[in-house]
Amino acid sequence: MENYIIIGVIAVIILIGVIYTVKHFKGESGCCGGGGYKPKKKKLANVKYQKVFKVEGMHCERCKNRVEEVINDIKGAAGKVDLKKGELTVSYAEDIGDEVIKAKIERAGYTLGEN
Repeated sequence: MENYIIIGVIAVIILIGVIYTVKHFKGESGCCGGGGYKPKKKKLANVKYQKVFKVEGMHCERCKNRVEEVINDIKGAAGKVDLKKGELTVSYAEDIGDEVIKAKIERAGYTLGEN
């Protein structure tokens, strides 16, 4: 009887682990703040130029939304992330140095490189 109890407890632990792993890869786990949040979209009236950056450390939809949010908080810039490619496209309406973008991304917990 004791063996059945131990096997049952182990099965429940494995099941819980699988459920949380699936949630994590869907971007719904607590590790990245959970899913469901969408940042406000930002459109610039006149875009002078665009630049593409490589962003490391993004794992889920929440990470994507966080990166877009920190870029959209910069006056004269709007960001759009392609999570599968790990790329951030920044549209500029004003001249903003790369160091400003890099500082915001790194403060959010990600690493920025140039494409």
